[in-house]
Amino acid sequence: MAGWSEHTIELGDVALRVLRGGRGRPVLVLHHDIGSPDQLPFYDALADRFDVILPRHPGFGVAERPQWMRHPRDIGALYQWLLADLGVERASLVGLGFGGWIAAEMAALAPRDFHRLVLVGAMGVKPPEGDIMDQAIVSYIDYAQAGFHDPAAFTRVFGEVSTDQLVAWDLCREMSFRIAWKPYMYSQTLPHLLGGVRAPALLVWGDDDKVVPRSAGELYARSLRQARLEIVPASGHCVDMEQPEALARLVTPFIEQN
Repeated sequence: MAGWSEHTIELGDVALRVLRGGRGRPVLVLHHDIGSPDQLPFYDALADRFDVILPRHPGFGVAERPQWMRHPRDIGALYQWLLADLGVERASLVGLGFGGWIAAEMAALAPRDFHRLVLVGAMGVKPPEGDIMDQAIVSYIDYAQAGFHDPAAFTRVFGEVSTDQLVAWDLCREMSFRIAWKPYMYSQTLPHLLGGVRAPALLVWGDDDKVVPRSAGELYARSLRQARLEIVPASGHCVDMEQPEALARLVTPFIEQN
């Protein structure tokens, strides 16, 4: 197990909670819109080989939020600031779901800055076929469960869902609506900027992703100049939680390439 440490880093008026573990090439991991447990096997697998930096998105799962923040691109700019303050250069980006949208924005706005781009079930583009699941019309727990192919995998990760967890999901949802509501969970401009990204990209989708249609991954693959799409069997939207070993087998050698 990689040693993890927790830090609070002040970036202007934002107190950003950051977990960091491992050593090697720097990898910034950006979590889902439902938040993330502090410990996941996928995070540990990455930290066995890389220097993993795992920030908690401002306002997701906690009541305090930057009132000025209005777009995922704002979070991406904040994370660029974070990397600058940490003295990290040429990081790889691993974006999970909503975090994939943030990662794609970061790569599009700084096309030469990143070593590798990994998007797992990423939001951020309008699917040519199907729609991104609207969490406003389902309960908090139903939305989280929809991210899994196997209900047992959801239980393995979240156990008996507590009241505190439901409150955290409520806060995550409120923040999602604040910054990603119209249009819902995609950018009208991002697809036009992806062609500038120089970092090779790996796109990963679960074969039973009920949250973000696979057509979004296919659009990312067409829009980025150097990208491949991989499908993980027996997995829903949260590939990192449901099939961590399979995802690590794809991501680790991809990031290790020069």
